[in-house]
This record gives sequence, C-alpha cells and structure tokens, in this order.
Amino acid sequence: MTPGTTLSLAGVQHCMLHDHLFPGDGREAAAILLCATTPGPRFKLVVQDVLLVPHAECARRERDAITWPGAYLEEAIDRGESEALTIVLLHSHPGGLFAFSEIDDASDRVTIPSLFQAYGEQHGSAIMTPDGAVRARLYASDLVAAPVDLVTCAGDDIAFWWGDAAFCAAPFVGPVAFTGTMTAELDRLHAVVIGVSGTGSIQAEQAARLGFGRVTLIDFDRVEHKNLNRILNTATGDAQAARLKVDAFADAIAAYRGPGVALPCAESINSRDAVLAAAQGDVLFCCVDSLEARHIADLIAAAFLLPLFDVGVVIPVRKILNGLAIADAVGRIDYVQPGGATLGDRQVYSPESLRAEYLRRAAPAAHTQELDAGYIKGAVEEAPAVITLNMRAASACMTEFIARAYPFRLEPNRGYARTMFSLAACDEDHFREDSFARARNPVFARGAREPLLGLPALAKPNTGGTR
Repeated sequence: MTPGTTLSLAGVQHCMLHDHLFPGDGREAAAILLCATTPGPRFKLVVQDVLLVPHAECARRERDAITWPGAYLEEAIDRGESEALTIVLLHSHPGGLFAFSEIDDASDRVTIPSLFQAYGEQHGSAIMTPDGAVRARLYASDLVAAPVDLVTCAGDDIAFWWGDAAFCAAPFVGPVAFTGTMTAELDRLHAVVIGVSGTGSIQAEQAARLGFGRVTLIDFDRVEHKNLNRILNTATGDAQAARLKVDAFADAIAAYRGPGVALPCAESINSRDAVLAAAQGDVLFCCVDSLEARHIADLIAAAFLLPLFDVGVVIPVRKILNGLAIADAVGRIDYVQPGGATLGDRQVYSPESLRAEYLRRAAPAAHTQELDAGYIKGAVEEAPAVITLNMRAASACMTEFIARAYPFRLEPNRGYARTMFSLAACDEDHFREDSFARARNPVFARGAREPLLGLPALAKPNTGGTR
C-alpha cells in the first residue's frame, strides 16, 4: 500500500538538522520545520524552511526531555502564517529511541495547542535518532495525532523512513539492494516516468518489473510505425490505431502486475495536470528529448523535494568522403538532488538553448536546424536502430536509483552525480556533486504555491497567478 501522508526533506536540510540536533553532548536539541503542502489525493508536506532553536535558549535540555522556548514557537508562527505553512516541531532522541515517548506526548499537549491558536488545520511533531532516521506525526485541530506514513530524504543517498510498525520496528536495518526486501519497499513507493518512448519505455518497464507500487506514465504522444523498433510493449495494432503511448504501456503493465499499478497521464509535462501528477511521486525519471521538458522536470524536483534521474543518449557523426560515419555513441545519466546542482546548473540546458529550441519548434526555417532534434546528430533518421544504446543508458539510470536508495557501492554516492559513457571509446566517466557550480534556486521547496513552479502559464485557472 502506498503511503497516504509523506514528509519530504532535502539532503542539505537533513545534514544541517543532524549537525544541530546532535552537538555531541548527549542531550536533546530542537528545530522547527515549516512545510508547504502538495495537492492530493496524497497529502505531502515539503520542508520549505528550517528554524534551528539555539541550545542555550532551551531552559531544559536532558537526555530524554527538552523544553521548547516560546519565542521560537512565535517566530515559527510569524514565518509560516502568511502562507499557511504546516509547523512540525522536531527534536532529537540521543538514546536512539525510534518512537515517541510519554514525555514527548506530554510536551506536545503543551506546545501543539499554541500553534492551532495562531492558525492552521494541521501541525505536527517529529523525532530524529543519531543515525538520522526521522519519524513524524500530525495533529488535527482536535489534537488527535496520526502517524506520518513516510518520511523521505533525497540527498547523496535516498532514505525512506516508515511510520508503521511493519517497517519502523528495526529502522537501523534497511532493505538490501537486489533482494526481496527491496521489492517489498518499492511496492509502497511511486515512480514517475516522464516520456515513455525510447529510453522512457525501458525505464517504465524496469520500474514496473522491479515492483514499484505505482508507476505514473507522462507522455502526450501516440504510437507510430517508425518507433515500434525502440518502444517496449507496443505492437503494430497500436501504431495502426495511433494509440497513446501511455495507454498502450499501461495496458501492458496491467497484464503482468494487475490493475492500478500504471497510471497513464496523456499530457505534456509542461501542463498543469502533468506537473500535479508528477508531484504525487517519490522519484522522478526524466526520459525526454526536449530541453523544455527537462527544465520542467528540474523545477518539479526542486519544488517538491523529489530525487530526479535524467537520462539522455546521442550519436554524433562525422563527415567522410562518401557521406557520414558514426563518431561515437554516448549516454549521460544525471542524478539531481533537491538543493543540489540542477540540470540547468550542469548546462544540460540554458536560457539560450531553451530559446533556440522554442524558435526551432515554432518556426523551423532551415533543414540544418532540424538535424539537431534526433538521436543521430547531423543525419535524418526516421527509425533509428538505437534500442541497444537506450537499454544501456536506461539500465544505468535505474541502477543509479538503486545505488542511492539501497547503497551498495564501494565508494560514497556523492562521487556519482553524473555518469557519462562512450561506447566507441569503451569508457565511463563519473562526476562529483561538488564539480558543478550551484546557483540559487527560486523554486526550492516551493510546493504547490501559485503560480505552480513559479510559471504564470501553470497558474490555477481564474487565480491570475496569485495564491
């Protein structure tokens, strides 16, 4: 069963919180999370702001108890009220208890009502253990608490901390890569595949076969005869009927996983409905050939604190006496963690290239400009035989997710923010997260605040782009 409530943290936030909550003195410490929301059906909280409570401001700091200073509760209310942010009071459990104690319950009975007196319909509390695991609960205005089903953290590693007894009884022993324990956890998670064509169909097939409980498929395009050689789970009948790619693929998944796993979204990713569908997921796989679509995926990942895996392939050519020859066959896999270097920071796209792509699409004035739009750069090929290259790249992309969520590498994952491989040179290169300059991200942890993703074109109808 996929979770109904989720609290999402970025890795950079989690590191800051862990350093503050465990100063080394063996006593509890406190912080306050200010969280934006995501539209349903799944209720997701996105940590937008973090307020660290100075250790000296807490009148009482012991191994198993802490007193919340009223001034910082008031500051949290002042920061969150204008946007109706949900306030979550977080403190550490230096002894490692991954549960709420009776002392925690008594503390909440004192502090939580003061939050509701100020504003809001839902606020909460959370605890963190020395290994970084987080457990949270939410209170309604009647002060009845309910556990948050899942707390996620997308950093160099991707962590999932569950709030139910089946998964939280032993938080220090997580699922192991490539085993049934991994499959059992994936069954509770939601993957989103943006683009269900060459690499995307392979990515979606892997997600479904690995056992993701939900797989949202986002693509507006229809099956054609020319792409049957590289889109999995499509047939001649699909091309003849010009079926939507997402519908054809969803039916194929239903045949071996049953109904309700595949969720087709026959929209462009730059539509409001598609963005909101993607925001429901736990992990994004971007498998598109458009810079604009990659830009939107970048924004979604940042706004909703989702891990993003972007895959691309290209076959450059060179001129020879009698025509063209293949110069290389190249694949790229980027892992983008919220708060880290975006695809834009990594020059996968730029304002100039986005503008050029738009002009090429809106007014294709020259044949030479159109040559850059396909797999094989510099040659027109209607049905490129690229499924082997796509398989290689898509497999590396999904394996990168597994390595982050269920670490098995001999080296830290931070060294693998980008992987580039060359089939011609039989070479593979890796790039560290720190090797990319990072600009300020204005949509970081924005959640669903209007206009969506900060783009007027995605504003809720009749809002005029305001909240």
